[in-house]
Amino acid sequence: MNNTVVHDQPIMQVVGLQKSYGDARVLADVTFDVQPGEFVCVVGPSGSGKTTLLRTIAGLQPSSAGEVIFEGERVTEPPQKMAVVFQDYSRSLLPWMSVHDNVVLPMRNKFGAAEREAKAAEALKAVGLEGKEKLYPWEMSGGMQQRAAIARGLAYEPDVLLMDEPFAAVDAQTRIELEDLVLRVRDQFDQTVLFVTHDIDEAVYLADRVIVLSGAPTTVTEDLRIDLPRPRHIVDTKALPRYAELRNHVLTLIQDAKSHSSLRR
Repeated sequence: MNNTVVHDQPIMQVVGLQKSYGDARVLADVTFDVQPGEFVCVVGPSGSGKTTLLRTIAGLQPSSAGEVIFEGERVTEPPQKMAVVFQDYSRSLLPWMSVHDNVVLPMRNKFGAAEREAKAAEALKAVGLEGKEKLYPWEMSGGMQQRAAIARGLAYEPDVLLMDEPFAAVDAQTRIELEDLVLRVRDQFDQTVLFVTHDIDEAVYLADRVIVLSGAPTTVTEDLRIDLPRPRHIVDTKALPRYAELRNHVLTLIQDAKSHSSLRR
């Protein structure tokens, strides 16, 4: 049984969101919400505008129509209570700063010095980088760099953590480790997460709900609740018949979306 508590009031609402670049319509009509404490994954076929959707939700670019409501207010710029972990960790971390300084940087205007240090230490310990604080990004593996990026997002204590295909650039074994890491720290920090991924297995394994997108111009094909028990473990969870059912259902939706998208071209 899923242990996520569903609240009456969403922490985030995406309402009729549209985005075009000139004549190219990427997002046609995207609507869904996120409840406090939920882990929501967004999947869709290649070219469906997943990253465009996340960047628009984060206030990093304007929508063409529709709106994003975050904690009761319309998003027109990056909200202070959101943090983003990007796919490209090599650009996300400042190479001339140590891991410690990268994690502390976003907190400079939010917390006092002592509190910044305490929160950075807690986050680095949570992601397994205790004792690595003085390393620079170029001295670390890709997996360690992404751990540092996750620690930076957690230490900031956002109300929502947005993650844009954060494990796409690491090897398969590191990806598995990072998936389990995110589940652990999500529970430890009671974090609300909106996670964009192209990996169906990853989405079903991590999420409380999976938002399945159509091909561009994009709409929501299905909002699927993932009724798998928590805590989850990579071997035990993926051995469950229900996991296979959910995975195959999402795969079928995405394959159908690809077919319909090809017919529209």
